[in-house]
Amino acid sequence: MKKVKEKLDFMYIRIAKVIEQQILNGALRTGDKLPSLRTICREYGVSQNTALSAYYNLESKMLIETKPQSGYYVRYSKTKVPALPQITKPEAEAHYADSELLVRKIYDGLGEDGHLALALGIPANELLPIAKLNKGLTVAMRELKGSGVMYDKIEGNERLRRQIARWSFAMEGHLNHDEIITTGGCLNALSYCMMALTKRGDTVAMESPISFGMLQLAQVLGVKVLELPSDPQHGIDLNALEDALKANKINVCLFISNFSNPLGSCMPDENKKQTVRLLEKYNIPLIENDLNGDIYFGQQRPKSCKTYDESGLVLWCSSVSKTLAPGYRVGWVAPGKFKNEVRRMKLYHSISSTSVTHEVIAWFLETGRYESHLRKLRHTLHGNMLKFSRAISDYFPEGTMATRPRGGFVIWVELPKAVDAVTLYEKCLSYKISFAPGRIFTLQNQYDNCLRLNYGLLWDEKLERDLKLLGELACREL
Repeated sequence: MKKVKEKLDFMYIRIAKVIEQQILNGALRTGDKLPSLRTICREYGVSQNTALSAYYNLESKMLIETKPQSGYYVRYSKTKVPALPQITKPEAEAHYADSELLVRKIYDGLGEDGHLALALGIPANELLPIAKLNKGLTVAMRELKGSGVMYDKIEGNERLRRQIARWSFAMEGHLNHDEIITTGGCLNALSYCMMALTKRGDTVAMESPISFGMLQLAQVLGVKVLELPSDPQHGIDLNALEDALKANKINVCLFISNFSNPLGSCMPDENKKQTVRLLEKYNIPLIENDLNGDIYFGQQRPKSCKTYDESGLVLWCSSVSKTLAPGYRVGWVAPGKFKNEVRRMKLYHSISSTSVTHEVIAWFLETGRYESHLRKLRHTLHGNMLKFSRAISDYFPEGTMATRPRGGFVIWVELPKAVDAVTLYEKCLSYKISFAPGRIFTLQNQYDNCLRLNYGLLWDEKLERDLKLLGELACREL
């Protein structure tokens, strides 16, 4: 019975994706009438309930609409989608622009009642399987030796590491559990890698704009950041990377390969392969942040740079902090040839990971609950991204541009040059609306008219009203 249900679930998703692709590539245009439910049933050999589920799926993403007594019609319009920003052009040398106070203010507002949490790229509680996680806590405390109060191995929970290794086959990572070290979240994994591979004064190459957490980490460690141009769809500019490598300017690279923060860009698999081969040529390590790789809107998970790593130079970092349980602080790293160095950093700085929460995540992966949760989350986030894109087009100033993420939680918005995003941020706070100004995603004086929005929220009428208000406040700045 379960297998029959899974097959039916797959069929309605398959049908919806076929129609969605026809809409997005223009084969079906705004106003076109879609095949009747009876036609869908006949063409795909499915029941009316399955056909209805496919159309409900498309309706939830605002791609189609139903008209009483008439049928289903295409609603999505390319003309209602904001234009894409251009490739970024950071300066060749780092000129530090301190935004620490602004970052601190954003974090201080975390969790305030009534605030629209557009600032941080994390899912709303309503999108998380909290009841099932609570059940997992009970199971973990019952099964762990000493109910989880004792230190774990330095490498981390073995059950979790085995499940991560199994999970890595989706990206063709082919990892063994002995190659993995668990951490307290992805940023913690990045920290261990940076401390293991760099010393003060070294230069780390990152795409621009980049996560403010990674920039703050670099500043704390006293390393220089070389910001490289990045395409809003395809990520790091490989020509700029090669030029920097030829000039011997880089000691380590730190890239977000899949659905970057804040652009939402995804390096094509061929670009990942070229990046790894290029870094192998110059013997430069790559710390890969693959935090969002599981939140894809396409047919399958994109590969990682680790997929193409033959020399052990790629340190692959990830977590469930953005997908399942932000507060559990469960992450990991496959550090390649640098395992001993990273293991030493974990020993010095934390000794052990948190046994109970890591056991819960292992249980979630092992039982299939994680994949089940991800399927629902991907569907919701894809719909939200399309709704945000439409709202930006409808309510934000004329000339506003925005990225078109194919996964992840965030969308990058480029307002007209006359709008200062920090000033807009301060005004929005009085309306209990918080977003992330573009200035915090760089160490240079740039992106002043840009902002990042988190669409990992529960879409409702209030959210749309608040986005409309945000757009109106931006218009007043012109």
